[in-house]
Amino acid sequence: MAQGNTQTLRTTNTYAMAVTALMTAVTCILAPLSIPIGPVPISLTNFAIYLSLYLLDCKKGTISYILYLLLGLVGLPVFSGFTGGIGKLAGPTGGYIIGFIPMAIIAGIVIDKFSQRWIQILGMIVGTAICYAFGTAWFCIQAGYTVSAALAVCVIPFIPADLIKMVIAMIIGPEIRKRLGAVAQ
Repeated sequence: MAQGNTQTLRTTNTYAMAVTALMTAVTCILAPLSIPIGPVPISLTNFAIYLSLYLLDCKKGTISYILYLLLGLVGLPVFSGFTGGIGKLAGPTGGYIIGFIPMAIIAGIVIDKFSQRWIQILGMIVGTAICYAFGTAWFCIQAGYTVSAALAVCVIPFIPADLIKMVIAMIIGPEIRKRLGAVAQ
């Protein structure tokens, strides 16, 4: 490999690691900010993930979320309501925390492969539906709710805000990425 190519690769890898770490930090800042509206709070975790997917790509965006998850599991107060630890994952909302991983993968693949916004939003919707399924199933097991009762308190109230978060990420994510790319040059 030529010297110039090696330097470009190092710069690219350094940039990717820096932005991945930055988006992990952004998730750690946004996710604890939550509005308790019932057994499941409204948080900005999914918005941070959508934004990460636009600024990075599927792989690095998902890694960014997993790093955030690991920080929370070791006890840092980065989960909703400034909580952390394995107890949060084992609790009623733990399925949503785990469900964000397939959400990031599905939405990330679609965002990476398709430039049409309607397909990207569809990818985010499908990924979010998978997250809802993981979370709702775990919530039913942990809290003893029926599926219909869990949907009424854990999913339906969140749909409008989640759609708004998707649209905002879809609008600002590519613009921020373009500006960060200009800085890296």
